[in-house]
Amino acid sequence: MTLSTLRPDSVAVVTGGASGIGLAAAERFARRGFRVCIADLGAGRVAAALERLGAAAPGGPSAVAGWEVDVSRLDDLRRLEADVRERFGGTDILMNNAGIQPGSGMFGPQENWQRVLDVNLGGIIDGTQVFVPTMIARGRPGLVINTGSKQGITTPPGDPAYNVAKAGVKAFTEALQHELRNTKDCRLTAHLLIPGFVFTELTARGRIEKPSGAWTAEQTVDFMCERLEAGDFYILCPDNDVPRSLDERRILWAAGDIVENRPPLSRWHPNYADAFKAFCERRD
Repeated sequence: MTLSTLRPDSVAVVTGGASGIGLAAAERFARRGFRVCIADLGAGRVAAALERLGAAAPGGPSAVAGWEVDVSRLDDLRRLEADVRERFGGTDILMNNAGIQPGSGMFGPQENWQRVLDVNLGGIIDGTQVFVPTMIARGRPGLVINTGSKQGITTPPGDPAYNVAKAGVKAFTEALQHELRNTKDCRLTAHLLIPGFVFTELTARGRIEKPSGAWTAEQTVDFMCERLEAGDFYILCPDNDVPRSLDERRILWAAGDIVENRPPLSRWHPNYADAFKAFCERRD
């Protein structure tokens, strides 16, 4: 399924839609003429985002809606799905994008781990289970876009809770696409968004100006829409610092730890530094 094959009256729901990649995606959907619903924390943030979306939508403020939602709470997601159905009749695009990255340590506080897992992984699992059955029953073409991370694939040291959650998002979204393509009369496809270095509220960490190596949220969404149009499942985004060719080498090396029986995370092991550098420089 591609954006251009969706009906012009499609309804898009974006969690984490008040800022960053979520807001950029919601604005892109609104400009296409889709009716857009956002969910996020903070009533003021949601209201400010709706003002921006209403100005972008050809149908004006009546074509957009937003609610304060905590995606780690199943009841919040159930209310969101019901509110969208009541307002616009149902959902055609679900972008499970809400996420947090407060930082974590292997032996850090259990409650910090639980919060990251509940939002970054649980929010996507629950959001899918709440929305997708009714999207299938709706019988219209549609998309499910789950926001993952390169950290969920190469799992670099430093933030294990985030890595575990995003690795789960990858596995879950792969299983979802398999399920959808084997469901009779289903007109939905699933897609895994894998952002690069993106300057957002989540990654700013006190910085005001965008680092030169980062993409903007808008650039990331432009790339996402381009690859959705091409039908990609894995939407592996480059940035101004890391081209796709280097991402591919890093991903292949990470998988090679298992195949070659190297130590885990050997990319950061001093005994393998030269081998990893040589592997990245290869052109075969």
